[in-house]
Amino acid sequence: MGDNPPTYQDATKPSGGVYSPQPGYGAVPQGGYPPAPPQGGYPAAPGQGGYPPAPQPAGAVPTYQYNVTMQQPAAQRVVVVGGCPACRVGVLEDDFTCLGVLCAILFFPLGILCCLAMRQRRCAHCGAVFG
Repeated sequence: MGDNPPTYQDATKPSGGVYSPQPGYGAVPQGGYPPAPPQGGYPAAPGQGGYPPAPQPAGAVPTYQYNVTMQQPAAQRVVVVGGCPACRVGVLEDDFTCLGVLCAILFFPLGILCCLAMRQRRCAHCGAVFG
């Protein structure tokens, strides 16, 4: 407990180990950075006389043109889960057939599976039977 931590200079001193800094890494080149390309576009290719861009007055704000395309959403169709496909108003209810109930009673353990397999779906509004 009597040992103090090392000073900042001792802790940051290069140790020559695996993580020693590389010479010249992160340094700015002697001549500085290369000059920026000229403003106003690319020069014309040789033999293809091009027009230089029109100069803008000092302090002018460039204007941009945007093309916006609005698309109307397609007509949405609401599908009610369990709704009647015939009248599209009623709700389908499960009805067990007489034969299904008879099988469930006579062949009790396996008859329940037969009863579930032979059920019909009936619309509560129009009375149509499906399945």
